[in-house]
Amino acid sequence: MSCNSCSSDINSTPKGCKSNGNCNTGDCEKLTVFDWLGNMSLPTGQKPVDVVEVRFKNGRKHFYRNHDNLPISIGDIIAVEGNPGHDIGTVSLTGELIKVQLKRKGIKIDSEEINKIYRKATQKDIDTWTAVRNKEYETQYRGREILGRLGLKMKLSDVEYQGDGNKATFYYTAEERVDFRQLIRDLASAFSIRIEMKQVGLRQEAARLGGIGSCGRELCCSTWLTDLRNVSTSAARYQQLSLNPQKLAGQCGKLKCCLNYELDTYLDALKGFPRQDVILRTEKGDATFIKMDIFKGVLWYTYKENRIKWFKLTLEQVQEIIALNKNNELANSLEEYESDILEVAKVEFENVVGQDSLTRFDTPKRKKKRRNKSRNNQKTQAQAKNKSNQQKRNLNPNQKKSTKNQQKSNPNRNKKRRPPRKSTNTTKNE
Repeated sequence: MSCNSCSSDINSTPKGCKSNGNCNTGDCEKLTVFDWLGNMSLPTGQKPVDVVEVRFKNGRKHFYRNHDNLPISIGDIIAVEGNPGHDIGTVSLTGELIKVQLKRKGIKIDSEEINKIYRKATQKDIDTWTAVRNKEYETQYRGREILGRLGLKMKLSDVEYQGDGNKATFYYTAEERVDFRQLIRDLASAFSIRIEMKQVGLRQEAARLGGIGSCGRELCCSTWLTDLRNVSTSAARYQQLSLNPQKLAGQCGKLKCCLNYELDTYLDALKGFPRQDVILRTEKGDATFIKMDIFKGVLWYTYKENRIKWFKLTLEQVQEIIALNKNNELANSLEEYESDILEVAKVEFENVVGQDSLTRFDTPKRKKKRRNKSRNNQKTQAQAKNKSNQQKRNLNPNQKKSTKNQQKSNPNRNKKRRPPRKSTNTTKNE
């Protein structure tokens, strides 16, 4: 998706580019389909298809027939037949590709179930549509309050108003059968509209609400995936993944749909590997399978009697042992096979630039130790001076007199002694 979380806005306005649903990249809509037949002209004498695909809130799509041959193109907002009244939607696909989409959905092109298009939406229709959609959050909040008061075991996940505001569809999930007759009466009296309850699965709920997956991208079911197939734990086993439900489950609580993407490739790669229940018979004893690395073509086996050590064998070695066992011959010990494997030394990092440092042009940092030493010396000198001053203050008056008398008796005691002058013997030349 080109815009960040543009599909999760309630008002069909992309949050990334703010282009009101008409993104220049063409990727702002949910479950968009690229019309690769749009630039091709029709054969002579063939009429264009009068069915168009219309998208509603959260990727809900339906097909409608253009009886009046209105000039409709992708991105137009139109009014279509509803039940009852009319609904407002955006045209998502036109042209010959509609036949392919109808075939995928199992709908015949001449089916009577396809409703008709009334007109292009007027400004009054668009204003009513936007005003009604702005009430969906409040309606959902009040609906959850009514659910809590009634104590029903169901989860109200989304609310969608019809374009004319005469009907609201409440989407919910429930594990068991729920009697919501009293709920419909309370909702109808609270909002004074026609109420329709529609139960969806957990995968459909995640597809409608959208979100970000563990891969960092938007959910596949809310962007391009339309065929939600069942995913079993065997898909994780074939891909040698740990059966950890916290890592294998998506936001819907079910197994991730992406587990099926590479399953066929793994199945093709596993055709050359032996079955995991095959026992290798060697001279030292029978060995059983532990694990394998499909991409490197390596398998690990261990002895039945001594399971302390695992032995690493290549696929060719395992196939050789199996061929010997079919001829009722015992293979050599696994230690000998493991010693025959030549390990290729990995290429470590090489300094292509050279031995020059990346910070060679930076100014060297000054050392802080000298400053700290000078500061410590100043602190110690100041502490010693304060200590001597404090000792002088704490002297008794008799001690002070004795120190003064000593200074008077020895006046030159505290004076600095000068070094003696050198005697110079000068002789005059007569």
